Amino acid sequence: MSTWSGIRNKLENDYLCQALRGHIQYFATSYSKSADHEGRAAVRLDGKEILRSDYYTYFEKVWTKFHHLRSTTMKDCDSAKEAINLSHAYALEQGTFDQKVFYEAFHEFDNQSIEKSLVSKNPLVRIFAVLDRRIGKRRLLALESFMEQELDWVRVFYMIRMQAEGLMESE
Repeated sequence: MSTWSGIRNKLENDYLCQALRGHIQYFATSYSKSADHEGRAAVRLDGKEILRSDYYTYFEKVWTKFHHLRSTTMKDCDSAKEAINLSHAYALEQGTFDQKVFYEAFHEFDNQSIEKSLVSKNPLVRIFAVLDRRIGKRRLLALESFMEQELDWVRVFYMIRMQAEGLMESE
């Protein structure tokens, strides 16, 4: 895997659309004094964190969902792995993640086409794609109906991009 500075450089300079360069910053860190060097990640717009999460928030969502699934719909032992996978997906859909999930999302985004990234199961990958320079104004406009079904916290980045491109007025 790349270093954080390499990942950030690619996201902010190689992939980010021209209209948002210098406005969007990506942040991820791990804390050396925490158990297993857990940390947090964020996306900032002009220095203000628009999206942020950390290991402990993410883990709490995963753990709570896992126990709910295991006590209700997935009681048999064979489904523990499926329950944990569903719990991780649920936590991410809720907008929680840690720096490791953020790195994994970048790796997926960096190693597939922009078309696949736009429809990825991972909402972070979809955010990277919406902010990508390879998505032009016509394509952004064409995504509007698709964005109506998108998660609220992902749609925020679509609106940021639309405003930066002059395709939508600021609210």
